[in-house]
Amino acid sequence: MNMMQNATEAALPHAPADHPKVKFGKIGVLLANLGTPDHYDYWSMRRYLNEFLSDRRVIDYSPWIWQPLLQLVILTKRPFSSGAAYKSIWNEEQGESPLMTITKDQTAKIKSEMAALYGDQVEVDFCMRYGNPSTKSKVDELVAKGCTKILFFPLYPQYAGATSATACDQFFRALTDIKWQPTVRTVEAYYEHSLYIEALAQSVERSYAKIEDRPDVLVASYHGVPKRYLMEGDPYHCQCQKTSRLLKERLGWSDGEIVTTFQSRFGPEEWLKPYTVEEVARLAEAGKKKIAVIAPAFSADCIETLEEINEEIHESFEEAGGEQFTYIPCLNDDDAHIKALVAVAQDHLKGWIGG
Repeated sequence: MNMMQNATEAALPHAPADHPKVKFGKIGVLLANLGTPDHYDYWSMRRYLNEFLSDRRVIDYSPWIWQPLLQLVILTKRPFSSGAAYKSIWNEEQGESPLMTITKDQTAKIKSEMAALYGDQVEVDFCMRYGNPSTKSKVDELVAKGCTKILFFPLYPQYAGATSATACDQFFRALTDIKWQPTVRTVEAYYEHSLYIEALAQSVERSYAKIEDRPDVLVASYHGVPKRYLMEGDPYHCQCQKTSRLLKERLGWSDGEIVTTFQSRFGPEEWLKPYTVEEVARLAEAGKKKIAVIAPAFSADCIETLEEINEEIHESFEEAGGEQFTYIPCLNDDDAHIKALVAVAQDHLKGWIGG
């Protein structure tokens, strides 16, 4: 029996009779996304926002200043407005946010692909950095299933301290009380992976084929971070710019046909520019009356795309005289996207399994 290929709970052949049974020999692939509230009611929103906005990777102001402001001001008001935004996009049939629904669909497809490649040697699951299912709960489940190696896969194409790094922080914390810690690897940013760029390009081509009047500009809108993070060494801005350039080159477009912008600004300091909400208005005022918007940094549609882009940013464009606004959905569980994610996982599984 090959213990490294098949998890076993049988008694070990050379162990004493009273040795506890153990499971080991499997490989886990744990996908991770940002997170979602359990519901859009006040208390669910407050719990979720408290966890998110208390993360020092997200808001790095002194806790002595930030926490009183967060607890006494922000969390008394924001759960209502954020809850209304979530309610407008909520998947009522499944009783969950679109991000949860899509992540489940992505996981199911990746699990199917991994089973075809590796049989039952690889366990695939997902977790959320904030909210449920928690990172720790899923790490514990994988270990209980006999995973002695785990590949942690943050579903962020571009690395940022506020996304990829905090997801990894939480993953490492989840290992601290495990008696037999698994060997672990983390997936690096895949912002320039050829299959990821191909999946983006195909999504643009499909959307443009359905539009009677070709957009004047494609706006590639990425989630924003404070400009200070760039100056302190975070590579996110540069990786976003490269993704846009590679997408433009794959599409065979000129420089003026795609612009890179940043959305979701929060707080008083300067963030990466141009801000999407301002840039779409500027484009309309400059005579670019037909635009399309894509969100390459988001692996799944969520509040920032379905509500912020489709509503707030859309309204900004129309109020400035824009006439045709097309939102290109995230890659979600599109087959080309799943192919890219599986290829990235395979690259990082080398030496553990397969060729």
